[in-house]
Amino acid sequence: MPENPSPVEYPIRPSARFLLEQPAHLIALGFGSGLSPVAPGTAGTLWAWAAFTVLQPWMNELLWAWVIAAALLLGCWACSVCARNMRTADPGSIVWDEIVAFWLVLWLVTPTGFSGQLLAFTLFRFFDAVKPGPVGWADALFHHLDTVNDRYAWHKAGFGIMLDDLVAAACTLLVISAWRFFQ
Repeated sequence: MPENPSPVEYPIRPSARFLLEQPAHLIALGFGSGLSPVAPGTAGTLWAWAAFTVLQPWMNELLWAWVIAAALLLGCWACSVCARNMRTADPGSIVWDEIVAFWLVLWLVTPTGFSGQLLAFTLFRFFDAVKPGPVGWADALFHHLDTVNDRYAWHKAGFGIMLDDLVAAACTLLVISAWRFFQ
């Protein structure tokens, strides 16, 4: 008879309690926006837009660059920890990747009015949700992590979570740049 076999570990569904258990969860779940029962990625992107709008009067180009760079590094850590604790490589409720990627988009399209920001939002959500071409490729790179045999797998998870949204941001910026060029 085998010794106590390890129980199957099912993914954890995040809750308000899970959100507040540790700072990594709070960050990765977008300060609660990732708990949205409908379209958490869209909720996270809307949170990013609101936060950008609120912070913009006190920010300059260099400060945004530092904030986004720090948020990327912080996000790799927080998303790894949260994904490990949720027992899944890329949970939909982790939205820090959308937040940072959309901050990058807004930072690079500013100055622009509401209609320009709305266009950026729509394009970013399209690329992030549909995952055409390079976005789908980036998304698939880290989805098959061997968390049992690869002791570094969970460290890679955070980078993988962040990567496809950065590619979606790059695609968004490419389309906006092409549109401005041909205008």
